[in-house]
Amino acid sequence: MILFKNARLYSPKEIGNTDILVSGSTIIAIEENLSIIGLNYKIIDLNNQIVTPGFIDQHVHVLGAGGKRGFGSMTNELTAQDLLSVGTTTVVGLLGTDGVTRSPKSLYAKVKGLDEQGMTGYMHTGYYGLDPVHVMDSIQEDLVFIDKVLGCKIAISDIRSSFPTVQELLKRWREVYIGSMLAGKKGILHVHLGNSPGKLDPLFQMVNDHQVPIESISPTHVARTSELFESAIEFGKLGGRIDITTGASKFIDPYKAVLLALEENLSIDRMTFSTDGNAGLDLKDDKQNVIGTKPAPISANLSEFQSLVKSEGISISDSLSIVTSNVSDNLGLQHKGRVQVGADADFCVFNDSWELQNVIAMGEMISLE
Repeated sequence: MILFKNARLYSPKEIGNTDILVSGSTIIAIEENLSIIGLNYKIIDLNNQIVTPGFIDQHVHVLGAGGKRGFGSMTNELTAQDLLSVGTTTVVGLLGTDGVTRSPKSLYAKVKGLDEQGMTGYMHTGYYGLDPVHVMDSIQEDLVFIDKVLGCKIAISDIRSSFPTVQELLKRWREVYIGSMLAGKKGILHVHLGNSPGKLDPLFQMVNDHQVPIESISPTHVARTSELFESAIEFGKLGGRIDITTGASKFIDPYKAVLLALEENLSIDRMTFSTDGNAGLDLKDDKQNVIGTKPAPISANLSEFQSLVKSEGISISDSLSIVTSNVSDNLGLQHKGRVQVGADADFCVFNDSWELQNVIAMGEMISLE
């Protein structure tokens, strides 16, 4: 047992000064001036530093990505230490364009390995294309029988997609819906958006013409262009959640996109951040010639949050929700995203300047070096 004393807690709602008692990987008490009689426990004094939920990144290429400029342009696998060092205590791994040299089976092994390294890993089955790329025989079986699978990825409005029709999207959504229902999961169809003119139109058709519950569709890269973002804001106003990519694919600084959406009266609980971390990006010289490949930064959620929390017109709690509780709600992970009794003991510790000082993942203090 560990007693974290003198925390200035945002859960992400502001709680104030309190103590947090952790048993194993679970929070079992949150109270002021908490003391324990008759049990052995360790005390860690946080000295009035800011404590928040651990960040959840729902779109990361943990196996590596890239490859569009040959095998040498592939990015490397990530470790748990890579992710934990930037405040990410829970991650959802997925595939991108490449469903040939990388597979959901390898991805499953990777997220299980991240668990063993001290954090929490999940995954989506599928990839950009329509052809069957799964662990078992179908999307539905992956959702039913594999605990780590939270949903399925597909791409639309992108030249690298399989150009799925609305009917094809509906069939994949149905497999996610039925599979997650049987498994007791929320289940989401995680939709990569490109910059083609179709934008979110197929998703609006699914919701408006076929009565698909909008909460079961999770569009990402929504701030790739200004036109796409305007369409995404309308999707959010219908009750969906929109995922703003922080590490790539953006027409504006992601934190400014949040402020823009708030100005257009989109509720903060309709927005999330994810990094697209470790995706393969072109490295260009001063003349915009491609000279190599670089990985999308996995630290982008942290840096964009830090910019957002220092902005005017948004509260600390609302800024935090975009990387914590909103994401856990989108994924259906009620034991993540909030510092509360019964939840997993995943925390970030910040100083008054919102610089990351410590990370606690599943009840264990993590070195940031």
